[in-house]
Amino acid sequence: MKVSGIFVPVIAIGELYFGAELSGNSSKYIPDIIEVSSSYPVLTIDEDTCRQYGIIKASLRRKGKPIPENDVWIAAIALQYHLTIATRDKHFKVVEGLAVEK
Repeated sequence: MKVSGIFVPVIAIGELYFGAELSGNSSKYIPDIIEVSSSYPVLTIDEDTCRQYGIIKASLRRKGKPIPENDVWIAAIALQYHLTIATRDKHFKVVEGLAVEK
């Protein structure tokens, strides 16, 4: 399924909560996280995502170019919905077929 607009992968929301907890001042950051997750559609993981994940992870292992686990999930969601990832992380460029924008 192809969608358009700005979306947030559920994995990114988890990473934001993780960062808030590590900050030692989570009460300062949690309202912002809630604002993001209520302002933009949050894309979750389903069986199609899992299939994409398996394809990406196997391909990266064969190439000897692993990327962080959560980023494999984010890439899987992006590929599933034919979305472009906006990121500064250069390692996303090793994922075949993934559109990446700074």
